[in-house]
Amino acid sequence: MSLTIKDLSFFHFRNYDSFHLEMVSPITVLIGENAVGKTNIIEGIELLTSLSSFRHASLQQLIKEKEEQSKLCAHIKDDQRDLVIDLVISEDRKSYFLNGKKKHSSDLKGLIPSVIFTPDDLALVKGAQSIRRSEFDRLGSQLSKNYGIIKRDCENVLRHKNKLLKENPNDTLLDAIDEMLVTCGAQLTCYRSAFLMRFASFINEYYSQLSSSRESLTMGFTPSWEEKPNTGPIERYDPSYARNEIQKALNEHRGEEKKRQRCLVGPHLDTIHYYLNGKDATLYGSQGQQRSIVLAYRMAELALIEELLHQRPILLLDDVMSELDAKRRKELMRFIPEETQVFITTTTLAYFDDLSTEKIQPVYLPLS
Repeated sequence: MSLTIKDLSFFHFRNYDSFHLEMVSPITVLIGENAVGKTNIIEGIELLTSLSSFRHASLQQLIKEKEEQSKLCAHIKDDQRDLVIDLVISEDRKSYFLNGKKKHSSDLKGLIPSVIFTPDDLALVKGAQSIRRSEFDRLGSQLSKNYGIIKRDCENVLRHKNKLLKENPNDTLLDAIDEMLVTCGAQLTCYRSAFLMRFASFINEYYSQLSSSRESLTMGFTPSWEEKPNTGPIERYDPSYARNEIQKALNEHRGEEKKRQRCLVGPHLDTIHYYLNGKDATLYGSQGQQRSIVLAYRMAELALIEELLHQRPILLLDDVMSELDAKRRKELMRFIPEETQVFITTTTLAYFDDLSTEKIQPVYLPLS
């Protein structure tokens, strides 16, 4: 049995002075008018599980106005473990605790992962490549501690190189920083390709079910050293090959990088594509098809996390029912694996008429 949340408590978090949920059910539906704070609860759960916020908020924004800090607490449990995760947020840091002992956030990655589904998720298909990379890297960081560390190292190297390029550096300095970029960049691209290769098989399967096998969805992954998009099956890159290719591309683009004063080769320019029956879904997919891709994406996330971590993720659905038609709402609930713990925000309980009331815990906000 996977870890699930049994109790939740927030203090001075966002608009809440205090918030408490006891004996949390398999499906918790948070019901309330807009701007009442439903999404804040979803965000708090995400901070305690995936250890990040989909809103990319500053620490100050997470603390209730006029307070110095906020605290979030989750009691999580399975057949063998009984744990308490605490998060204390101040203006300059986040501090995590497990059963009262301070922990680095990387030590808690994957303990009780989560998958979040929001109305903005169409950006996964329609939005910029930076959104696709960032979203997949969030998943990769939950699946592997090393993934998150390498991503952070790459970001630091790229930040330093871009700053250096604005200062008219000599080739010796650029050679030194490129050596670091080759090492961490090749690692990150290899991690991405390996996880994407397995992820692609899940998303293809779920999309096939959603379309009743009438349409075929494939994913493409193109590392920054390739000039043309890769429309074929995703391949897993050998680290030594990736290092050689990045180094070669960096050498070729050295003059252009100096001229444009920014780094033009590296994992920050890897690309991810979706193809429906061989055509780019961003350009040719209908809105309904793109929503089905997003739905298949989130279901693939759940499946990949469970396969690799042997822990069923918490599913967070923030106001997505109003964005889906009746058919896709039913498909979403049908595809959620048994025993998955779900938190859903909505303005009405009417979307859940078909669900067993024994599984649902309606929570009306604001709490009295």
